[in-house]
Amino acid sequence: MKSYGLTDKGRIRKDNQDCFIIEKCEAKDCLVVALCDGMGGAKAGGLASRLSNKAFISYIFSRLISRVNRTPNYREILQAACAEANGVAYEYSQFDEEFSGMGTTIVGGVIRNGGNGYIINVGDSRAYHISRRGNFIKQITRDHSLVEELLEYGAITPEQAKTHPQRSVITRALGSDPKVEADYFEFFLLSGDFLLLCSDGLSNTISDQEMLDFARINPDPERLCRALMIEALERGARDNVTVVAVMR
Repeated sequence: MKSYGLTDKGRIRKDNQDCFIIEKCEAKDCLVVALCDGMGGAKAGGLASRLSNKAFISYIFSRLISRVNRTPNYREILQAACAEANGVAYEYSQFDEEFSGMGTTIVGGVIRNGGNGYIINVGDSRAYHISRRGNFIKQITRDHSLVEELLEYGAITPEQAKTHPQRSVITRALGSDPKVEADYFEFFLLSGDFLLLCSDGLSNTISDQEMLDFARINPDPERLCRALMIEALERGARDNVTVVAVMR
């Protein structure tokens, strides 16, 4: 598998509260990836995303390389890793008034060389399955956001959701409460398929169809990430932008 990631503060924000990690786990012949988008003050949001990301990845690695855990239960591992990351961020938020209210989204998981993938998410950072061969893009994760809830209730249309003034309001985040509920998904990548992770700085700037169009003409992770980042920045990128691509 090939992988690549980029992050940028965008054209408006002074600080970058996004972060990502891509690590190879030789013991289980897989990649472990995670992307976080922090919220709160400049120090608080960035700290929440970095701490949560490292705690999430570290927990997964410790379970994957454990001699006791020869047949991983990926749902249980990812949910426990998310709980660990949430606990770390929440403890910091209680430690100092400067960190009060901090939190972060997370989307991440494990992709095996055979194509099986396991993903968990909290908030509105997304995972997409892109197939150039099948000519489709599918959002794997479901946003935990006010706009997503309005869509489900039929209060707004998909077109209205794209420009809704509260489209960045999320309903779940790591670090906001002692416990958090994460959603778990499984998928399968064929040869040449992409797994794309991104923060809302990208998904609010570039449409799903445009992501697919870029994947058609950029057949490797680095070229795809660079092309998407350049386009997001050229369009004014009002938020931090992070994109991670894994290709089987």
